[in-house]
Amino acid sequence: MPTDLMKTIDTLYLIDDDDTYQFIVQKTLNSLNLINSIKIFSNGKAAIDFLEATLDDIAKIPDVILLDLTMPIMDGWQFLEHYLRFRPRIGKKVVIYVVSSSIDPRDMQRAKSISEVTDYVVKPLSKSKLISMLHESLKS
Repeated sequence: MPTDLMKTIDTLYLIDDDDTYQFIVQKTLNSLNLINSIKIFSNGKAAIDFLEATLDDIAKIPDVILLDLTMPIMDGWQFLEHYLRFRPRIGKKVVIYVVSSSIDPRDMQRAKSISEVTDYVVKPLSKSKLISMLHESLKS
């Protein structure tokens, strides 16, 4: 049973290379019944490649992205650089949360300076914080 929200998030991308974190977040999201589809990517390149390949299918474009910064192949910063290049071709609002274990104020400031980033959240991500983030994204 969903919480007091009447609408749900169609698609959420979880972009993070930590298998344990992926598992915990996915289980938590599934228990909330607020997300119709969760797509998990272990690096930014896999997510960018999928996103670019599905730009014409609005149902596969995420409503929310939970983005880690430190990943192999393509990190979160590189993902954001690529994302911003084709952002004008995305036909809907996408809420991006940087979710990182970095407490470096420079990372926080850099993320918040990117207009497409909604917020910077330091791991571990609590269930109450996750619910709060989803509530906020549903208001967008």
